Amino acid sequence: MIKIAPSILSADYASLGSAVDALKPWGADYVHLDVMDGAFVPNITFGAPMVKALRSHTDLVFDAHLMVDEPSKWVQDFKAAGADILTIHIEADRHAHRTLQLIRSLGMKAGIALNPQTPPEAIEYLLEAVDLILIMTVNPGFGGQRFIPEAAKKIAVIRKMLQEKGLAGKVEIEVDGGVNAETARICREYGANVLVAGNAVYSAPDPREMIGRLRGE
Repeated sequence: MIKIAPSILSADYASLGSAVDALKPWGADYVHLDVMDGAFVPNITFGAPMVKALRSHTDLVFDAHLMVDEPSKWVQDFKAAGADILTIHIEADRHAHRTLQLIRSLGMKAGIALNPQTPPEAIEYLLEAVDLILIMTVNPGFGGQRFIPEAAKKIAVIRKMLQEKGLAGKVEIEVDGGVNAETARICREYGANVLVAGNAVYSAPDPREMIGRLRGE
């Protein structure tokens, strides 16, 4: 099953509650929350207090993507805010395995993200410590960027790595960056099963129809 995780990074920041309210009727599976600190990436979005404020708006899975330095500092706060999945970047944490263990110990699912230039082998030793792998198909920091086809090729490599370790079906492969109806097909064919889409959903004339197209329906 292909899951769709609309990113509220592309929603109207003045009406984020309403933007989250709309996602379940549209048929979304997750709410993707792009957290940026202005250090790991050149932009600042929002933190745990905003996530907590939005939690009452839906019972959809909160998929929090921490694009921050030293993410271990914020794990407890995002648990308290209501995150269900907490994804950190391999490039941002010198002790990623320990942080992933902490995330799981608090009852959240743990994810590891890779920037476009990071090879799949960088997370090979972490595969049994995660529930989700997030492959960035743009350089993180801003919404609305163009999809990098070369980065998407890592999907197939990671899918094979999971199969070889007997983890296929246990670890989700998520893709974030430039996902639209056309690039979603590429991601699905490579083996991704969670697609993050911001502009494609929030700027669509019919967001529900667009979510169906992203799934390949």
